[in-house]
Amino acid sequence: MTAIVLQSRLDSSRLPGKALLLLDGKPLVSRVMEALNNIPADLRILACPEDSISSFAPLAAETGFEILSGPKEDVLERYCMAIRRFNITRVIRATGDNPFVFTDSAAAINKEAMALDADYSGYFGIPTGAGVESVSASALLRAGTEASAAYEREHVCPYLYAHSELFSLHRPLAPLRWQAPEIRLTIDTQEDFDRAKELYSALKNEAHPSFGSVIIKKYEELFNR
Repeated sequence: MTAIVLQSRLDSSRLPGKALLLLDGKPLVSRVMEALNNIPADLRILACPEDSISSFAPLAAETGFEILSGPKEDVLERYCMAIRRFNITRVIRATGDNPFVFTDSAAAINKEAMALDADYSGYFGIPTGAGVESVSASALLRAGTEASAAYEREHVCPYLYAHSELFSLHRPLAPLRWQAPEIRLTIDTQEDFDRAKELYSALKNEAHPSFGSVIIKKYEELFNR
């Protein structure tokens, strides 16, 4: 079973409460889940800390996501909990600050990962905040058992990167149509959010607003004038 597992939390030091900030009338985390619904998967899960579940549960239900709560700082354990609870074999990992995920590139990298039976797959060269990671459940469970550093547990996949002798890693340069490493699409600051509001509004009239090439083109039209 392949599951999209989205990690999100309420508190943020640089942009407090950003998950609930309204992006075109809906909370940011809802817009992220809506985008992720365009990626093929068997199951979709919002994995959050215990202190966020009351705020997130109705939003998850509205967008067809299961919800799971776990440790706030040990995000890796949240993923392991999801794997064990739902019998997942492959995880598409996404984060709650990225409403402009390239859904076509996400589907492509997951297809590559499954064809190669890779433990970890992710594209290089796409905009910051545009990508997902495809990770085997067995690799995440092993990391959950062996990783001890706080950074490894908070950021989920660094233990895999650091141990290429243990895991099969597939980290190719993205196809040209998705390459734009200079573009920043993630939301971490008020400036990021203000730019996201403008971009989201502009994309509403596009035929395929979650396709990478469409987002890149519209971003360049708006901000590279």
